[in-house]
Amino acid sequence: MPLSPMTFPDGHVGWRAHDHATVRAVLSNNGFSIRPDLMHNPFGPGSPGDAPPSPPGAFTDHDPPDHTRYRGRLTGQFTVRRMRLLAERLEVITAEHLDGLAAQGSPADLVEHFAVPVPGLMICELLGVPYERRAEFQQDATTLTGGSGAEAGEAEAMFEAFGRLQRFMLEMVSAKRARPSDDVLSDLVNSEVTGSGDALTDDEMAAMGMALLGGGLDTTTNMLSLGTLELLRDPARVEAMLANPDAAVEELLRYISLTPATVRTALEDVEVDGVVVRKGDTVLVELGSANHDPARYADPDVLDLARGTAGHLAFGHGVHQCIGQHLARIELKIAFPGLFTRFPKLRLAVPEDELPRRASLVIGGLERMPVAWD
Repeated sequence: MPLSPMTFPDGHVGWRAHDHATVRAVLSNNGFSIRPDLMHNPFGPGSPGDAPPSPPGAFTDHDPPDHTRYRGRLTGQFTVRRMRLLAERLEVITAEHLDGLAAQGSPADLVEHFAVPVPGLMICELLGVPYERRAEFQQDATTLTGGSGAEAGEAEAMFEAFGRLQRFMLEMVSAKRARPSDDVLSDLVNSEVTGSGDALTDDEMAAMGMALLGGGLDTTTNMLSLGTLELLRDPARVEAMLANPDAAVEELLRYISLTPATVRTALEDVEVDGVVVRKGDTVLVELGSANHDPARYADPDVLDLARGTAGHLAFGHGVHQCIGQHLARIELKIAFPGLFTRFPKLRLAVPEDELPRRASLVIGGLERMPVAWD
């Protein structure tokens, strides 16, 4: 059955999409909404209306036409030229942090000294955060994206970090208007506005910067740690990564499926492969299951770094497909080979079952990853 009924924590009887074809069908149909304030929460308590509407500019939580307006401003920012320049900077940043990891001495925490700071600095490069403010920015970003919010003290720290980052982004918008540089935020702020009523407000641009931060920091950090863990399980995997980073990274993205699921709510009655999803019904869209669909991939639960993984859904699908996916790929294709070229004898410093896992139900990852080398 392409869609399976499921009961949500609030008692709502909705649906789950779990095979590759059905997941693509739901994600490509604009009859479904991504808005959090319309959904029944499949991960815990929460019914439509419990969550406030997302602020203007937070494009990842808006439907067309608002989403189209916001994303259209950003799509042209991820140019071939900018990706090339960011790749050059990433080579330098990766080398510097591998030097820093070596300086820590064996053993050291790969998460703290590599997986967290490298994506953080790339977001700084993308947005044009001044060097003197990068430590401040990165600390709040790590606080915001690194916790589960389950504990009262942690939730308060995350709330405070979110507020500081909001204010920081507004300051950046103002600074980029006065003195632009070669970065996405400057181009966004200073781009020519065409058409009446089309201008973005400062709050919208700040929220767009926050969305880029949220989409690009935590995900890449956790892919680096979990991907390294998978590679360490078999020396042949490291050899395959070094031989063909492009194929290996795509297979890691498919296999790990870092964001296992997303959620959509029907804005109208929608038919999916003969099943009618009624207006207001929420669908749990299982990206991880789709990426392990045996109808799409032979032996899907086997990590085969040489397999062809065309069409995997690690970055989603449809109008909300990850806008920064090309940058994420560049980061992984430079960071993994760099790590294992510098530390060919890299290994875990503790038993795998002692690695502390993140408590998040949405994005998996490791809190710490002690590694050793000869």
